[in-house]
Amino acid sequence: MQGGDIISSFLNACLLERDGEDCVKMHDVIRDMGLWITREFEATENNFFVKAGAQLFEEPDAKEWESAKRMSVMKNKIKVLRETPKCPNLRTLFLSENELQVISHGFFQFIPHLTVLDLSRNKELRALPEGISQLVSLECFDLSFTGIEELPIELKSWTKLKMLDLSCMDNLRKIPQHLICSFSKLQIFRMWFRMYLIDYPNEDNVLKGGNEKLIEELKGLQHLNILRIQIKAMFCLERFLSFNLFRCCTEALELSDFRESKEFNVLCLENLERLKKLQFCDCESMNEIKMEKLHTWVSSKETSCFHTLSEVIIMGCKKLKDVTWLMLAPNLRTLWITGCAKMEEILTEGKLSEVAGVIGIPCPKPFLKLETLHLFALAKLKSIYWDALPFPCLKLLHLHGCRELKKLPLNSDSAKGNRLSIEGSKDWWAAIEWENEATRNALLPSFKSVYA
Repeated sequence: MQGGDIISSFLNACLLERDGEDCVKMHDVIRDMGLWITREFEATENNFFVKAGAQLFEEPDAKEWESAKRMSVMKNKIKVLRETPKCPNLRTLFLSENELQVISHGFFQFIPHLTVLDLSRNKELRALPEGISQLVSLECFDLSFTGIEELPIELKSWTKLKMLDLSCMDNLRKIPQHLICSFSKLQIFRMWFRMYLIDYPNEDNVLKGGNEKLIEELKGLQHLNILRIQIKAMFCLERFLSFNLFRCCTEALELSDFRESKEFNVLCLENLERLKKLQFCDCESMNEIKMEKLHTWVSSKETSCFHTLSEVIIMGCKKLKDVTWLMLAPNLRTLWITGCAKMEEILTEGKLSEVAGVIGIPCPKPFLKLETLHLFALAKLKSIYWDALPFPCLKLLHLHGCRELKKLPLNSDSAKGNRLSIEGSKDWWAAIEWENEATRNALLPSFKSVYA
């Protein structure tokens, strides 16, 4: 994980700044200094062409960057790439966060050594140009948050590809069979959806079904070390978990639309040793998430099961009544729960014995690392936890549509020194029943009305 170590060293030296959960950014002054130093040491000033955030509405003249090695025109308003540039030296091209709709078929024809291409966050871009398959040196390709509908089979020519990001491509309807498995050097694969289409074309498409075809193609990629994937059926999940490769490389897993599963044993995921993010989405039949040890999947060692898990999202699981299994995730930082109509308690005291049976601790303190808690449209929610919690790291508690929640697991000592922000409606806040007046007075400055 050399890249992560390099970024960490830059953060420690204040050369980069954190920008949210998973992003970093560079201060403008540091960036300008870096470009100046680069130009001083390079033989020519034309190696870098940078016009990020320059309010461009048209693509730059090709002659301006034909000798560049690195180019960034991200965060502009470019809609069309018409030219056929001849850039024999170009290695890196950032086109993200524009308004791209069309890329000419000849645009990539004469860029033979391009290794990094970022087209992300161009939501109006629906199709890739025919000539893109000629980028035979490409190693990193980011299509996340684009409107692309189909990946062409011609991309099999990308035999050097190491990173492919297909996250949040709401319009993606087809990935041809035998395409993903042709990327034999692939190390990073991300396919993380926010919306779901049910009319995937049947023929020659790994997206049809529960993603079992995609799993079969991924299992042969022996260099894979970072995986984010969506699985849409229990039998597919069982197949997925049977491969050691996925146990070692899965960082994010979305379980969506598990129609046949009324109960789900979360301990089947325990051996995903690098799992950071877990999402349950539209599992409308699921009424319970259980904590039953499975000897075939789970180590007998009594310890915290999900020590790497930092983010959990639960959406549209209409029959779930609690998520007490979260007590098995001691390093949880972000929790979103929304649209769970029958959710009555986040953590229930009645399942403490199940928790203790897994981790060997009678009553572990939950949420010691939690930073943000979002609760939306939980009409029957009455309790987050049955007692006050210290919440030493909590910064944001955001609630909406939780009218039955009259008590918060907070007292005057909770979240001390954190500048806690509690967001919700004025009516909901006025109806809160406080442990005592000291707690109410201590938390009153933290409240912010964000709904009428």
